[in-house]
Amino acid sequence: SNQPAMATRSSPWPDTLGVSRRAVLGGGVAALVLPPGALAQAVDPVAGAIRAGGCAVLIRHAQTVAGVGDPPGFRVDMCSTQRNLSEDGRAQARRIGQWFQTQGLKPRAVQSSAWCRCKDTADLAFGRHIVWQALNSFFDSRDSQAAQTAQLRAALARIPAGQFEVWVTHQVNMSALTGEGMVMGEGLVVNAQGKMVARSTFG
Repeated sequence: SNQPAMATRSSPWPDTLGVSRRAVLGGGVAALVLPPGALAQAVDPVAGAIRAGGCAVLIRHAQTVAGVGDPPGFRVDMCSTQRNLSEDGRAQARRIGQWFQTQGLKPRAVQSSAWCRCKDTADLAFGRHIVWQALNSFFDSRDSQAAQTAQLRAALARIPAGQFEVWVTHQVNMSALTGEGMVMGEGLVVNAQGKMVARSTFG
């Protein structure tokens, strides 16, 4: 044949994706078949850190109505007395859940502060929560800070490799554990040693 030889080159897709390749020989077109969400999983380093497991994703509750702390005389068991999520915050919480779904990430547990803005964030994002007192805010009193942070550190050490948990809480709790600041709706991926290894606003 007088036709020039076709140049070959390596695929730009890493073999570790576990994707299949299909050559449509008749048309000379190569088609790449990806499992759902595989590309997103491959290129997002935050998802990679979570997928490795042995960690918790601490999420500061989503955006609230204007204010700092809670109104005077608020009650933890009565949402109407607290500073709660705004409509933008409720939409933000849903986007957080969508990000985890897109990445194919399923937490083995979703734990939350007893404050309604945290429970609502967890429910809107993941459809479930378990209240854990160690995640409760100590904004108004730091007496329990050391004990609560110690509980978080102990729990982190018990999360096995390949699994992760989601903890929805407050800025003061997250900063006490990691020394980091964060905006509402932002998450910190924290390893077994209590160190932040990644952070994200989940798209």
